[in-house]
Amino acid sequence: MNEAIGMVETRSLAAAIEAADSMVKAANVRIMDFQIVGSGLVSVTVAGDVGAVTAAVESGKYRGAQVAEVVSANVIPRPHDEVDKIF
Repeated sequence: MNEAIGMVETRSLAAAIEAADSMVKAANVRIMDFQIVGSGLVSVTVAGDVGAVTAAVESGKYRGAQVAEVVSANVIPRPHDEVDKIF
């Protein structure tokens, strides 16, 4: 895996959908994982170039916060190859 990974976690499914929509529209990224964690937490993970993922996560954070609470957001610029096995 030579792509960056970005994650946005929200406290609502609707906010996660808004964040995911905003992320794929803001930059050239693809959704890798959409996970309903539990207790209202929903996580969206995207992959792509470092700049695109960073822009997408910022856009997703902003858009998700307009709907509900954004719990966390993170970008991993160069994940180890073993991280790919998780997805």
